[in-house]
Amino acid sequence: MKAPFEKGGKFEKYDKALTAIDAFETLMFTPEEVTHTGAHIRDGIDLKRTMSTVILAMVPCLLFGMYNAGYQHFFQLGVDASFWEMFQIGLVKVLPIVVVSYGVGLGIEFGFAMYKGHSVEEGYLVTGMLIPLIVPVDIPLWMLAVAVAFAVVFAKEVFGGTGMNIMNVALTTRAFLFFAYPTFMSGDKIWVHEGMTNDAISGATILGDLSGMKGGLESLRFTAEEMFIGLIPGSVGETSVLAILIGAAILLITGIGSWRIMLSAVIGGGAMGLIFNAFGANGLMQFDWWQHMLVGGFAFGVVFMATDPVTAAQTNTGKWIYGFLIGFMAIMIRVFNPAYPEGIMLAILFMNVMAPLIDHYVVEGNIKRRLKRLNVKTA
Repeated sequence: MKAPFEKGGKFEKYDKALTAIDAFETLMFTPEEVTHTGAHIRDGIDLKRTMSTVILAMVPCLLFGMYNAGYQHFFQLGVDASFWEMFQIGLVKVLPIVVVSYGVGLGIEFGFAMYKGHSVEEGYLVTGMLIPLIVPVDIPLWMLAVAVAFAVVFAKEVFGGTGMNIMNVALTTRAFLFFAYPTFMSGDKIWVHEGMTNDAISGATILGDLSGMKGGLESLRFTAEEMFIGLIPGSVGETSVLAILIGAAILLITGIGSWRIMLSAVIGGGAMGLIFNAFGANGLMQFDWWQHMLVGGFAFGVVFMATDPVTAAQTNTGKWIYGFLIGFMAIMIRVFNPAYPEGIMLAILFMNVMAPLIDHYVVEGNIKRRLKRLNVKTA
C-alpha cells in the first residue's frame, strides 16, 4: 500500500496519505520504528496496546449499558421483555453513538495529522469509547458530532495533540453538550429511551430525585443492590459499579490505572459525604456517604477519567492530592448545586487544570527538603 505514495511512486504527490496508511499498519502490527538516540526503555507495549487495554476494560460497562437501556425502557412502561429484547434496544441505540464518536473524532485527527505531516496519534482510541458511555442513550447524533468536533479541536489539537491537552477530551465533550444543549443533558426524561417522547416514562436519576427531597429518604425508588448492579437510569456506561470495578481491576492488574488516584478519590468523596451526613438537612445531605459512590458518574469518572495519564497529576504525592480533591469536590458540587445534582465532571475538569500546579509544588517541596538535608550533611 505504501509504495505508490512513496517517492518515485505513481501517487507521489499524495504522499500525505502515508500518514493514514501508517496509522492502520501500526494498529495491526508492531511498529517498526525504534528509538535511535538517548536513554530509553525497551518494552513490548506501545501506546496503541495501552489504549487497547483501556478499551477492553470499558467493554463490561458498554455491554451492561446496552442491556440497561432496554431494561429501563421496558421497566418504565411496565412491560415484561426478554433479555435479548432489552439488549437489542441498547445495541440499536448505542452502536450508532459509538460509530459517530469514532468517525468524527478520528476523522479530525487524521485530517490534522495529514495536514501537519506527522503520524496519527492514538489518544482518541480511548476517548472515542469514553464519550458514548457518558451520554444519554437518546442523545441526537448530530449534537454528539458537533460536541466531539469541538472537543477534539479546541481541547486537544490546538494544544498539540495527544499528550499535550490539559483537559480530558471526553469530559470536554460532555461539558459542551451540557452547556450548549441543556435540555438534552438534564431533567427527568432524557435518561431513559423514548423518555422525551413518551409521557408514560419518568426516568429521573437517583441524584435528580434526591436533589428535590427536603425530608427523609423513605421515597427513594431504588435499593443499594440495584445501584451497585446498575439497574438505574443514567448515562449509558456509568450506572453499573460492578462493571466499572471489573474494568478497574483490569487497569490495576495491567499497571495502566493509578491506584493512588482511585483510592484517594474514594477517600475524598467519603470524607465529604460524612461531613454532610453529620450536618445533613435535605435528601442529598442525608444520603449515606458510601451510597454516593454507587450513583451518578462518580465511580466511572474516578476509574476511567481521573486516571487519564495525560491530564492527571504525575508525581506520587500529587496523585494523592489530585484524587482526594476530585472526590471531595464531586460530592460537594452535588449537594450545593441543586440545579446540577452531579459533580464528577466539573471536579475532574477543574483538577485537570490544577494538576500541573500540584506537581510543581510537590517537586519544589522535594527539592527544598533535599537541599536542607544536603546543607545539614555539609555542615
